[in-house]
Amino acid sequence: MNASLAITFLRSKLATRARADRFWEVDALRGVAIVMMVIYHLVYDLYFFQITDTIFTNPFWFYFQRVTASTFIVLVGVSLAITAQRARERGVPGWTHLSKLVRRGLRIFGWGLVISLGTYFALGPDLYIRFGILHFIGVSILLAYPFLRWRWANALLGVALIIGGKFLQRQTFDLPWLVWLGFEPANHVYVDYFPVIPWFGVVLLGIFAGNTLYRAQGRTIHLPDLSHIWPVKALQRMGQHSLPIYLLHQPALFAILIPLLWLLGLL
Repeated sequence: MNASLAITFLRSKLATRARADRFWEVDALRGVAIVMMVIYHLVYDLYFFQITDTIFTNPFWFYFQRVTASTFIVLVGVSLAITAQRARERGVPGWTHLSKLVRRGLRIFGWGLVISLGTYFALGPDLYIRFGILHFIGVSILLAYPFLRWRWANALLGVALIIGGKFLQRQTFDLPWLVWLGFEPANHVYVDYFPVIPWFGVVLLGIFAGNTLYRAQGRTIHLPDLSHIWPVKALQRMGQHSLPIYLLHQPALFAILIPLLWLLGLL
């Protein structure tokens, strides 16, 4: 076998192993959340262009957004649990695994800062995204390491954080440097806001689910393989590229909506 054929063979084996390492249902469910996110932001953009205000007048969209965000965040916990199990199975040192989490968390948090900067110029200093879902996911990855081995303790702590978050939402605090944690000032206005309390509780529930439903060697429950079905494969692909889709979908929606609404005489 010559060198080029050997390289091609090795790449093929690595790609096959990478696909085998992924659980199709996790990627597909993340893909469903992406589709829901795009739908929600499309409706929000129609409000932005003063086409309809249904996103604020119809309570359906509030719950739709909460289900979408909760799905994303639960899957963060599930994925962290699976990754930690496989790292332990392969004998990866804890410090090495932690350093990978730190790099990943800082990278996602950095993209959150890019979103903050972009929305500051687009929406102004009152409405720009200070601590949105990307900021939160980045911080959650940094915080998650001590909890990755736990199961029922994560479930109990997760529920406690969610209940604590509900309590905090009824209070106001003059602590602007702790807004990211969940201590909101009076008359807090936001577009995208996911404080650590209560949302890290949802991550912990995801870690609980990941440690309950999966092991390094596979699932703990039987699940039929639907990964060969075309719509599921499409959702898997989207789920595997969720970050770039998140970053690019709003510019893409604007690029479609602006000329379309102009042609229809609605701008």
